[in-house]
Order: sequence, then C-alpha cells, then structure tokens
Amino acid sequence: MITIAATADVGESASIGEGSRIWHLAQIREDAVLGSNCNIGRGAYVGPAVQLGDNCKVQNYALVYEPARLSDGVFIGPAAVLTNDLHPRAITPEGTLKGSEDWVAVGVTVGKGASVGARAVCIAPLTIGEWATVAAGAVVTRDVPAYAVVAGVPARQIGWVGEAGHPLKQDDGGSWLCPVTGRRYFETNGQLVPADKH
Repeated sequence: MITIAATADVGESASIGEGSRIWHLAQIREDAVLGSNCNIGRGAYVGPAVQLGDNCKVQNYALVYEPARLSDGVFIGPAAVLTNDLHPRAITPEGTLKGSEDWVAVGVTVGKGASVGARAVCIAPLTIGEWATVAAGAVVTRDVPAYAVVAGVPARQIGWVGEAGHPLKQDDGGSWLCPVTGRRYFETNGQLVPADKH
C-alpha cells in the first residue's frame, strides 16, 4: 500500500513504488521514480526525474535536486541538500531571468546503503560510494569512496565505516574489522574491499 499525506504534492507522472510513504508537505516532482518502501519526510523535495531505489529514506526538509540518482537503501538526513548547478545565477549576463535552456543540470549519485547526514551539502557533480557516510553538516565537493566516512568543510575522509554504519577498527594485521558484524575489510590504494570480495 502506498501512503501519501493529503498535504503532499506528487506529480501526476511520478512513479511511486509499493509500500512507499510520503509525508506532509513533501513534493515529488514530475517523472520522479521512487522504488518500493521509500519514506519521504515532511517538507522534503524530490526533483523532476530524480530516481530513488528501494528502501530509501529522505528525511524532513531534505532537498534532492535533479538529476540525482539514489541506489537502494540510501539515507538522506534532515535538511540535507543535493545540488545541481555548477554556476548558480538567477539571471543571465544580459539581466533576464534564467530558464532551463540557460544551464545544464548536474547531479549527485549515491551508492547502495550510503548515508548523508543532517544539513550536509553535496555539491554536484559527484558520486558517493556504496555504504559511505557523510557526516552531519559536511560540505562535499568531490567523490567519496565506498565505505569512507567524510566530515568537515570541505569534507575530508576521517575513517572507514561498515554496512552497519559503525566505524571500523584496524587490527594488528592491517585489515579493518566491523565491531558489530565482525566483517573484515582490506584497504588497497585508498579503496576498501570486504575480505570476501578481496
């Protein structure tokens, strides 16, 4: 069953997956695609033709501008922003109001299971790797590797995180271990790979 609050604004051509919930004052624009079991919080915005996989959460007042692509299980925290304009201006050099033909939208791509914290800003174009975590309030200006934790302004990598969302601990042998799941990872050339895929 799909649940849409009476005050939500959902474009007629938007595709909403089974089990998804759209809360008060949220706006889902035309041609947006939400997978199954997505949760769109109060006042959140999902732009035209934005694509969300299954089991995504877009928290209250988050702004996901087109042409963003979110894989399955992505978390976008409260008031986070995924931008789409490299050179934002309201007007052209001639002083007229800019229209869609006056700029090219660029997007943020978010990998499976990744999380973007509250009030973080992701400056497109960039990719956030699977299972990565962007700390609350971070300003992300470049790609984030899979499993990386980034924080600050501008965001810098401060560690690694596993699928459970907890920081990984390095063991004596140089591999990384999740304290929750016990899963082991290896770091090679700045990339983290689960031991079973190494």
